[in-house]
Amino acid sequence: MGKIGESFEKLIEVMEILRAPGGCDWDRAQTHESLKPYLIEEAYELLEAIDEKDDEAMKEELGDVLLQVVFHSQIAKERNAFTIKDVVDNLTDKLIRRHPHVFKKDGKYSYIRWEEMKAKEKGKKKKSSIGEVNKALPALSLARRIQENASVVGFDWKDSQGIIEKIKEEIEEFKRNPSEEEFGDILFSLVNLSRFLNIDPERALRKSVEKFVERFSLMEKLIEKDGKSIKDMDVEEMDKYWEIAKKEMRR
Repeated sequence: MGKIGESFEKLIEVMEILRAPGGCDWDRAQTHESLKPYLIEEAYELLEAIDEKDDEAMKEELGDVLLQVVFHSQIAKERNAFTIKDVVDNLTDKLIRRHPHVFKKDGKYSYIRWEEMKAKEKGKKKKSSIGEVNKALPALSLARRIQENASVVGFDWKDSQGIIEKIKEEIEEFKRNPSEEEFGDILFSLVNLSRFLNIDPERALRKSVEKFVERFSLMEKLIEKDGKSIKDMDVEEMDKYWEIAKKEMRR
């Protein structure tokens, strides 16, 4: 067994000990359902490390994501459902099976062929060239994925200007009918624009939220520094401090 195999076996052994009688009470109490929030949290922390281009953080967060895979596999093993070996073998087989152009030198890769193979493996008829809708994805990421899939088969805008005009059109429709559906159409069009500009909409929105929080916190400090309370202010007065905070952050 190579060093990688030995390290992986050690990880599995540690997880088994934690889950066994006499192990960690918290680890022993976990279920597939109770671990769901941690899986999502770890994935987002990995995304943050990637955005920050922090290799040390990436190494740690990848380990935390791997822990979730090992954790769920150990719980499944205890239920006599499957093991971590089954997970690894299944993934390896799938990678080889879905890349015949690499492992069998059989033709070239195409998105349509990939989707056909996926549908066949799952015993489903391929319903659409757009692919299967993964409703588990965050809405912004799901919208981008669907748009990318449609683009592969040629259903796409010629340039970003066309999308900008579409956004204006959707905003006008929202003004006439301020509904959830029309608002969703605006967001969908904005995601389309982000795709053309090579901007990750999820990341862009997250950065804007972080900027708002940072600016709001600075505004509160400026107000406190002047011996005032934000609770006693009206919107107009707060807005003056907001503009000061904006200038401070740009320096």
